[in-house]
Amino acid sequence: MKQEHTGVWTISEIEDGTINPVSYELLAWGKGLAETLKVELTSIVLTNKIKDIESLIHYGADKVYYVENEKLEHFYPDTYTKILHQLVEEMKPEIILASATTKGRTLMPCLAARLRTGLTADCTDFEIEEETRSLIQIRPAIGGNVMAKIKTMTRPQMATVRPKSKQPLPKDETRRGEIIKKEFNEEMYQSRYEWINYKKDESIDQPIQQADVIIAGGKGLRRQENFKYLKEIAERLNGAVGATRAVVDMGWIDYSHQIGLSGKTVSPKLYIAVGISGAVQHIAGMSTSKYIISINKDPEAPIFKVSDLGIVGDATEIVPLLAKEIKQGDKK
Repeated sequence: MKQEHTGVWTISEIEDGTINPVSYELLAWGKGLAETLKVELTSIVLTNKIKDIESLIHYGADKVYYVENEKLEHFYPDTYTKILHQLVEEMKPEIILASATTKGRTLMPCLAARLRTGLTADCTDFEIEEETRSLIQIRPAIGGNVMAKIKTMTRPQMATVRPKSKQPLPKDETRRGEIIKKEFNEEMYQSRYEWINYKKDESIDQPIQQADVIIAGGKGLRRQENFKYLKEIAERLNGAVGATRAVVDMGWIDYSHQIGLSGKTVSPKLYIAVGISGAVQHIAGMSTSKYIISINKDPEAPIFKVSDLGIVGDATEIVPLLAKEIKQGDKK
């Protein structure tokens, strides 16, 4: 294959001038691929304003191309697609990664269609096929029961990546790279969309993917009512409640709490697994947590292999005591 396309790109996300942390996670994915392919890692920024753009270099980018215009204040898929299409045609990257956020899931299909190339959504891992330099895109399929490996034959190869599926690289403020502003004529910023309004739903609790503390329950809790203890503990630790697919399927808790290949991928500072055996599908969704504490009556449970602290015991006996101790601690 003629090597016309070269380089790895990540699409950064900016919110009110601030770089979304998912942008740094993408750079960690991109850095590994770029080093394997021996090419540059480039971050692409489209925004109306940005603070601390140098941090993209500090977190792994070799180059940053940014487009800054007041008409990019809001996310218009057609405008973003037009600009990115022109940048891709000009510089011809071989791989483009975006986060599987609402913005990434909207933008990447539009861009892939315009480029007439493939797109794999919601990836959890990647490999490089040495002989062809092809990106092997790995993602859960069939309800998370299998891991599919997908290869795109066209270029560029495009994929969205699950947020929280990788920790950002350590910030290195001594790194140096190029930051290049790209200019376009005003026609490029015209959109068929009109911004009307944005209103936050105040009824939604803290999104589980943003929580620093998560306490998650599995079938070892035995009864739906026992989730009340997890909710009490989460409230007092300013955390969120998670769950396995099994208990979600049984109707014990809503799907928005499901963690694993067929649910959310999380990476909190503290993850407490209660009555969870540790099926590979669940571990894939929480294994990047900084500290993991597990409670399970089976000393051979797979969850203990990824835990920093394991407690062998019946979750239905331990969790009420834990909730009581935390409650009493609040009164001291």
